[in-house]
Amino acid sequence: MSAPDVPVQARELGPAIAALREMQAGQAGPQVTGEREVKCQNCGGTTGFTGTLTATKCPYCATPIQRDDVHNAPARLPVDGVVPFLVGEKQARELVEKWVSGRWFAPSNFKKFKRVGAFSSLYTAYFTYDADTASWYQGERGDDYQVRVGTDEDGDPIYETRTRWYPVAGEVGNEFADLPVLANDNLNRNRIRALEPWPVERARAYSPEFVAGHLCRTYDKDAEESFPEAQQRIEAAIESSVRADIGGDHQRIHQLNTSWNWLAYKHLLLPIWLLTVMYMNQPYQVYINGLTGEVSGDRPWSKVKIIAAILAVLAIIATIIGIYAATRGHHTPAHPTGPGHTTVAPPHPTTHR
Repeated sequence: MSAPDVPVQARELGPAIAALREMQAGQAGPQVTGEREVKCQNCGGTTGFTGTLTATKCPYCATPIQRDDVHNAPARLPVDGVVPFLVGEKQARELVEKWVSGRWFAPSNFKKFKRVGAFSSLYTAYFTYDADTASWYQGERGDDYQVRVGTDEDGDPIYETRTRWYPVAGEVGNEFADLPVLANDNLNRNRIRALEPWPVERARAYSPEFVAGHLCRTYDKDAEESFPEAQQRIEAAIESSVRADIGGDHQRIHQLNTSWNWLAYKHLLLPIWLLTVMYMNQPYQVYINGLTGEVSGDRPWSKVKIIAAILAVLAIIATIIGIYAATRGHHTPAHPTGPGHTTVAPPHPTTHR
């Protein structure tokens, strides 16, 4: 491969989005670029066609689709980098086979994915964010202490936990690097989130050679539209750092102001192996991180297997109860009593005078 091995540079978010919006406002119609997009008429997923790729199967439902030159991509943020696949097809198939085989309550037919499934290598669009923040806070620190409030029946002391609060104020700084956000719709975000972490330090400057022979998706949400998801994670991390800075047993944050000293992004293509199984006219997808081999996916549930498992558990419980009842029924008391039982009193001692 002759693609350049050039490190990926982050772009400052504000100026990049301002330039993009100006370009989008000034365009008169669809803009022809080196990448075309086609929306699948079956599931609605958007697929990016790059270079000489003109026909493929939809990576989300396996429907055959072709590029329609009428639907040209609008002005877009350029791709900054690609992280090439490290997990090959053979290894990926072994990983997904192990995952599918481990789904005990999946229908047996679902496990025959080799005959009914579509297996594809796919580059998904991501934005990763770098940020440098400074946060000022005011709040309270709570320290617990014990107070004796009484005595129990045995004479032991009873203690109650109370909290003493102190006013606090301070400043914390946080740096974030390569926080990833999926920029594609029509994918199970929670399942793909489970594939993290992504070793994006392996990213190389984008070249069409990297995506040749693979399916490739351009973003559905640009860097500004994708940022709220990253912002939530950043703000949660800032709050955690504030609570750690306050210390104590409890913390109250009354005021928190954050300044963004630096906010930048990279538009990256990250590799995923995707298995799509059509079962009972419904698509089920299994995702594999093309760098680490982490697997996450959906599967149908077999009602027959679930009912059989419940009945088996109930049968075991019933057997245990039956054995216990039988054991109790054959138990002979150590000191039986009844009409046929005669109690003989011990003789009284004789006193000799």
